[in-house]
Amino acid sequence: MGKLYVVATPIGNLEDITLRGLRILREASLIAAEDTRRAHILTRRYEIETPLTSYFEGNKITKLEAVLGALDVGDVALISEAGMPGLSDPGYELIHTAIQRGYDVVPIPGPTAPITALVVSGLPTDAFLFLGYLPRRESRRRRLLNQVAREEYTIIVFETPHRLLDSLADIEAVLGDRPLALCREMTKVHEEIWRGTVSEARAVFSDRAPRGEFTLVIGGVAEEEQRWNEEQVRSALQDLLADGMRRPDAAKRVAELSGWDRSAVYKLGL
Repeated sequence: MGKLYVVATPIGNLEDITLRGLRILREASLIAAEDTRRAHILTRRYEIETPLTSYFEGNKITKLEAVLGALDVGDVALISEAGMPGLSDPGYELIHTAIQRGYDVVPIPGPTAPITALVVSGLPTDAFLFLGYLPRRESRRRRLLNQVAREEYTIIVFETPHRLLDSLADIEAVLGDRPLALCREMTKVHEEIWRGTVSEARAVFSDRAPRGEFTLVIGGVAEEEQRWNEEQVRSALQDLLADGMRRPDAAKRVAELSGWDRSAVYKLGL
């Protein structure tokens, strides 16, 4: 039985690949790549001749058995379009199933956008929450933000350019005007790391169109702000009720998140 190697690849600058990562990509019998076009750029640069097969969001289930079958005859290297496979990228199903069936799964660490953004954000790094991509729908996005509104940890999320302004508006409405770092094109020629507050970011990116995928690093709640104000409680309660949650259950959930008494929250919803 071969081994499944989970290989981190550059998030921008091709020089960020590790020596071990290059060796594994050369020695594997097959590379399962989220984007074979991007993979070809990397393999041509380093003269890697290992065969490639596509493994992306649209075919990750139908290709699962084929990739696992390749492990019966040799090692397979799993790579995403950029960064660490499985981290808001295809890979979880393959890794999980390979472990269940007894294959060795070996991590080859390297570049990853959340940690890269975190360490240059200027925000606390001792504890953090990574939430991946924010939900597309406003109601679900606000519900997720409400769930972490009282956390002291630094929060990291991904966002697309066409949803950035909507998400920033929801972040300010739910979390408040917190310190923020917006990172895009990291390690590339046009790398940008913008630091300020949520309201300042909304103003800046209202004047110029957002471009490229963003990693947002958001400050945790300040100690004196851990108890929600009335507006935040009403907003969270309305979001849960709009999603179909029963009023008593919604009041209990908001009370747990906000630091308010459950009966006081319930009365606000009447």
